[in-house]
Amino acid sequence: DLPDSNGSLRPGIVHRLDKDTSGVMVVAKNSQAQLNLIDQFKARSVVKAYLVLVKGHLTPEDGAIEALIGRSLRNRKRMAVVAEGREARTRYHVVKYIGNYTLLEVRPETGRTHQIRVHLSAIGYPVVGDTMYGVKSAYLSRQFVHASCLGFTLPSSGEYVEFKSELPPDLEQALKDIG
Repeated sequence: DLPDSNGSLRPGIVHRLDKDTSGVMVVAKNSQAQLNLIDQFKARSVVKAYLVLVKGHLTPEDGAIEALIGRSLRNRKRMAVVAEGREARTRYHVVKYIGNYTLLEVRPETGRTHQIRVHLSAIGYPVVGDTMYGVKSAYLSRQFVHASCLGFTLPSSGEYVEFKSELPPDLEQALKDIG
């Protein structure tokens, strides 16, 4: 009962993950559920958590990054912290330090394009393996960003649920390789 691909909605698609980001996503089974879930994302009531590995030792161990994000003035394919950007807020918590790296749990409160990667790079802690905003990695062929948890209210019942996703093998191996 989803609109066809020529409609204004993409069938079932409620949100997106950046290219090369692994983890949990939600896809709606029908139009009513899709619209409800999209509304939850717009209202910022969906809980999103990511595991992210950055270069350096990020301190303090708990914090928030608030910086406007918009198209880069130098490269229109990239996003950047810019004066005329849109509001963006990212909370983080240090899970552990590994060598010269920090494993973070990151919770974006807004949903800007490349938000996590742009915010962390802007404060001097680039995401490992992120060739656009961060640092290339000998340990990975992609950025170390994993959607580990997604929580929302089921449109059908009103029940709050959380779905979790373990780190995939390539990211687990990267942690072993750097540790």
